[in-house]
Amino acid sequence: MTMKSVSPAEARSLIETGAKLIDIRTPDEHAREHIPGAVNVPLAEISRFQAGDCPVVFHCRTGARTEANAVRLGAATSAPCYVLEGGIEAWRRAGLEVKADRHQPLELMRQVQLAAGGLVLLGVALGFLVGPGFFALSALVGAGLMMAGATGWCGMARLLQHMPWNRRMAA
Repeated sequence: MTMKSVSPAEARSLIETGAKLIDIRTPDEHAREHIPGAVNVPLAEISRFQAGDCPVVFHCRTGARTEANAVRLGAATSAPCYVLEGGIEAWRRAGLEVKADRHQPLELMRQVQLAAGGLVLLGVALGFLVGPGFFALSALVGAGLMMAGATGWCGMARLLQHMPWNRRMAA
């Protein structure tokens, strides 16, 4: 089924007349910030989604993820479905309500980016200031990121997922 892009105002009208709002982001992204009333069905679990006959509005952070997966999302329901143009960011810019919980940890991928960037920077600084052997730290992080990109499995994300500050998200 093809999906039509709708503006935040059009999406709000659809929701007010009974459409379901589905957030396809990961649970950690949804826990930190979401549109009130949105149901979190991560893209990886979209096959379990049951829409019934009511229209569905899918959204992500910027709209790119929903646009890139429009065919897959449209196949998840036989009901009319729409993509929120610009995602939750456009919703917020339109002055519509967004519920944010800044006590929730940063999204896991942002934590990976911060940790990887910090380790690369540390490896380079120590390589110049202490000894060239520390450049291996930067090489190791780079190799790990390449492996994560190639396989979809990220050891750093797995490690960060078990850190104490990330346990709050599950509640």
